[in-house]
Amino acid sequence: MGTHVIKMPDIGEGIAQVELVEWFVKVGDSVSEDQVVADVMTDKATVEIPSPVSGTVISLGGAPGDVLAVGSDLIRIEVAGEAEREAPDSLSERALPAKGPSCAAQNDQTSTALLASVDSDEPSADDANIETPSQEEPAPTGSANGDRAQADPAPASHSRTLAAPAVRKRAADLGIDLHSLNGSGPDGQILHADLDARLQAAPPTGSSPARANQPGDEQQIPVIGLRRKIAERMQDSKRRVAHFSYVEEIDVTAVEALRVELNQRWGEQRGRLTLLPLLVRALVVAVRDFPQINARYDDEAQVITRYGAVHLGIATQSDSGLMVPVLRHAESADLWGNAREIQRLADAARRGKATREELSGSTLTLSSLGALGGIASTPVVNTPEVAIVGVNRIVERPVVIDGQIVIRKMMNLSSSFDHRVVDGMDAARFIQAVRRLLEQPSLLFID
Repeated sequence: MGTHVIKMPDIGEGIAQVELVEWFVKVGDSVSEDQVVADVMTDKATVEIPSPVSGTVISLGGAPGDVLAVGSDLIRIEVAGEAEREAPDSLSERALPAKGPSCAAQNDQTSTALLASVDSDEPSADDANIETPSQEEPAPTGSANGDRAQADPAPASHSRTLAAPAVRKRAADLGIDLHSLNGSGPDGQILHADLDARLQAAPPTGSSPARANQPGDEQQIPVIGLRRKIAERMQDSKRRVAHFSYVEEIDVTAVEALRVELNQRWGEQRGRLTLLPLLVRALVVAVRDFPQINARYDDEAQVITRYGAVHLGIATQSDSGLMVPVLRHAESADLWGNAREIQRLADAARRGKATREELSGSTLTLSSLGALGGIASTPVVNTPEVAIVGVNRIVERPVVIDGQIVIRKMMNLSSSFDHRVVDGMDAARFIQAVRRLLEQPSLLFID
């Protein structure tokens, strides 16, 4: 017998240390070659670490949440017929692909709001969490792209069951074996709906009835992985940026009527539109006169970079945290082109299949709380950007027009700016320009 030492691999890009996010084995477990034993997180992605050998786990090099240096011992495995040896320090071809960039990794993901899905008639927080298991819990700490059930290690023919972290936790609480389910999601991914179907068929063995939290109940939840990255980036943004918010009321009756007309005329051929691509168009047109809004600020170098192209971050919520996929060159596509690309990016982000390039490089961010949007909000600037435009829900209200009380569809824009770069007057004028475009939607298409 011998001992095989797997060291924390060099993941590249100058990474000196990583955070240990999750173990999929424990001391005494048997592991097979190529079985994933742990998830680790860099500033840019969560990476799966596979075992290059088969054997029995002797020791683990840390606990979830620990920060480990590259080259330190990650795991020791007892193997048959070998002297003690160490795995290479670099990440070999055995390593599985990164699950998808963490939302905190790119300086582009600090917004707190949700994305309205292009599948709904209005921005909707519910639609933002489409059950395609989104990254569904995407992102690093539990991307749908490669999650595994924390079950007893499988033999060499080990097949990994696709399911998001929230689904895995719920299945474990209910005593449901994920391997016994046929997932209805993409690539056979197991969804909450699959658990619901199993519960309707037969209650899981050994499960106990749910009970309400009792007064003496306490639960400690470690802040690790994606949630830690979000917290760090949010704190950094609030500490470094001189935030100020501006709220404006907008009459969206006309633009909503235009959207309905476009869907009736072109919906079957080109796809249904929500308000979101029209909002994108309004931002694209408005920043032409306000280039200081479509910018990034490097406060260490004291340099502001203004962009001619609009790379719009679309805040997308998942069960594991916020992702901000980037709609590149939003100024170059028509309404339907942007709608399709937004949907594609959102789906990829929730499923953990968005690339690093798709999750970085935004110059301005659009966020929406959709149907849960409330009256107003104060979104956090997505540094190093200098502005974020927040969308609140649409409501029908009585409005006085020319001395007459009429019912109109009203919506607030709640936007935040970096006061170090954007003057208050410029921010107000920019939002007023967006308002004018949405209230007179014919102006959206005049170049």
